[in-house]
Amino acid sequence: MDTAELVELGQQLRVDSVRAADAAGSGHPTSSMSAADLMAVLLAHHLRYDFDRPAHPGNDRFVLSKGHASPLLYAAYKAAGAIDDAELLTFRMLDSRLEGHPTPQRLPWVETATGSLGQGLPVGVGIALSGKRLERTGYRVWVLCGDSELAEGSVWEAAEHAAYEHLDNLTLIVDVNRLGQRGPTRHGHDLDAYARRFRAFGWHTVEVDGHDVDAVDRSYSEAASTHRQPTVILARTLKGKGVASVQDREGLHGKPLPDADAAIAELGGPRDLRVQVREPVAARALHSVRADHLELPRYDRGDDVSTRDAFGQALATLGSARGDVVALDGEVGDSTRAEFFAKEHPDRYFECYIAEQQLVGAAVGLAARGWVPYASTFAAFFTRAYDFIRMAAVSGAGINLVGSHAGVSIGQDGPSQMGLEDLAMMRAVHGSTVLYPCDANQTARLVATTAGLDGVRYLRTSRGAGPVVYGPDEKFPVGGSKVLRFSSRDRLTVVAAGVTVHEALAAVDALDREGIQVRVIDLYSVKPVDRETLRQAAEDTGCLLTVEDHHPEGGIGDAVLDAFLDGRPVPRLVRLAVRTMPGSASPAEQLHAAGIDAESIAAAGLLLVETAIVR
Repeated sequence: MDTAELVELGQQLRVDSVRAADAAGSGHPTSSMSAADLMAVLLAHHLRYDFDRPAHPGNDRFVLSKGHASPLLYAAYKAAGAIDDAELLTFRMLDSRLEGHPTPQRLPWVETATGSLGQGLPVGVGIALSGKRLERTGYRVWVLCGDSELAEGSVWEAAEHAAYEHLDNLTLIVDVNRLGQRGPTRHGHDLDAYARRFRAFGWHTVEVDGHDVDAVDRSYSEAASTHRQPTVILARTLKGKGVASVQDREGLHGKPLPDADAAIAELGGPRDLRVQVREPVAARALHSVRADHLELPRYDRGDDVSTRDAFGQALATLGSARGDVVALDGEVGDSTRAEFFAKEHPDRYFECYIAEQQLVGAAVGLAARGWVPYASTFAAFFTRAYDFIRMAAVSGAGINLVGSHAGVSIGQDGPSQMGLEDLAMMRAVHGSTVLYPCDANQTARLVATTAGLDGVRYLRTSRGAGPVVYGPDEKFPVGGSKVLRFSSRDRLTVVAAGVTVHEALAAVDALDREGIQVRVIDLYSVKPVDRETLRQAAEDTGCLLTVEDHHPEGGIGDAVLDAFLDGRPVPRLVRLAVRTMPGSASPAEQLHAAGIDAESIAAAGLLLVETAIVR
C-alpha cells in the first residue's frame, strides 16, 4: 500500500473499532483508535502471517498486550479477511469468539490471553526465546502495548531479560497515547523518558509520530535491521484519534463513543479495504521427535532421598526421552535441582534469574510455541507470579510449575522461604492439577505424567530427604491416592501428603502398638482429589484427620472436605495444619511446633477415638 492507502486503512480500523464497540454497548474504542495507524502499517507492510495456517512455523507472532484494545485487533482480522463484518459486530456478545479481551481459547490467531496489563511483553519474550534459541525459523515477534502498563514491574523484568538474551527478533511497539483509565499517565507524551529507561536496559529505541504512517513504516524496518538488540518503538499518539469530541480527552476510557454515527461520518464512513498480508517464509518445525521409551530413575525402598532430588533427576531423564521438554528456573536451580536438566540439556534450559513473573511469562510463551515447559523456583516465590499463573489458565497454556522448599519442614531459613500458601493458590487456578509426592519414586512418576497433562500443573517438592515408601514400578494416576495402612478394624483415617505422610506412618505405628488401628491415605493428588477413596474411608472409620505442612486455608483439609460437598453427610473432620507464624528451628522442631509431627498426630488420634494410652 502507498501512503494514502495506509492512511485509509488506519481510518477503516478506527471506524470498525467504533462500530464494534457501539454494537456491543461497551468496549475500548478510543484506546483502539490511538493505535490504528501502528496496526495498519504492521498489517500491510511488515507482518508475515498465513491466517489460514496459524500454526505455520514461519509465521510472525503478534501479541496485543493492551488487550482492552481488542476492537482494533478484530478490525485488523476483518481487514485481513480472517473474519467478516457480521462477526465483527458480535463483539462481546454471548458465544462470540470476539471477547472483550482476546484469548487463544476462542481464536487461533491469538498467541496468549491478555487484559491483565504488563503480561504481553514477558510472554512475547518467551516466544522470541523459542524463535531465537530453539526453532530458528526467522520469525519476528511483535508486541503492542500501552504506555500505562509500563508502570508494571513485569515489563521491566522482561525488558532486561530480552536485552540479556539479545532478542533482535523482538519488537515492542508502545502506543504512547498519554491517557490511562482515570487520567494522564505518569510520563504523558514524554517519549524520551521512556527511551532513557529502555536504553538503560540495553534496547535499541526509536521515537516516532504514531500517526505518520511513513515514519512508522521506517521505524519497523529499522527494528528488523537491528542486530543483537530488541527494539522498542515509542509512538506518540492521541487517544480517540480522528474524532474531535473524544480525541485526547479524559474520562472516555472503556466507553463506546457517545455518538457513533457522527464519529463514523467524521472518520470518512465505513470502508471495506482488504489487506494481502505478506506470506511467511518457508520453515520447518524443529521440535524433536519424542522417544518411545522413558527409563525413569529408580530408588530402593528405605533409602533416604529428597523429592527435589528426584524431580531434578527425573526431569533430566525426561528431557532425554522428549525433545519438546524445556526447563526454566529462577536462579535457584541448585536448590530446586533444575540444574540436573541444565547439565544434560543446556540448549533447552532457560535461566530467568530472580524474576518470577518473567519465569512464568516465558513458560507461557514457550508453551504457545508447542514446548512442554517445567518452570521451577521455591514454592513461596510463585506468589509473586500468581497473576501470570491465573492468566496462563485463561490462555489454556500447558505449563508445569514446580515449587520446592515447601512448608515449615525446610527448617532454619524461616517463614520468608516457606511455601505455606501454594496449595491453596494453585488449587484455585481454573483447570489446574496439583500434586504433592512423598517419596522419590512417586515424584519421578508424577514428573513424567505431568508432561502429558493439559492446563496448569503444579508439583510440590520438599527440601529434606525422606524414606522411599514405594517401589519404582508403582503407578500414581492423577486423581488417585494410596492407602498405606488398612484393616477392617480401623477407627480413624489419617490423610496426609508429602512430608506429613512419613509423620503419619510413624504416628499410626505407635498407635497400633497400643491396639488402635488407623488407616493412612497418601493424598498425593490434591487436585483432582480421590473422592471415592475418601468417602469409603469416612464410611468405614467415621472420622478423618488431615495433616498438612501448609496453612489450614485452601490446602489438603479443604481438598478432602470437597469430597463431601455433594449433599451426603459430612464425616467428623479434624485438620492439623500450620496455624502459627514459624521462626527458625530445625525441621523436626518446626514440625513439632506446628503440631503436624508424628507425636502431634498420635495425640490428636487418641483424642478422636477417646482412648488414653496407659504406659
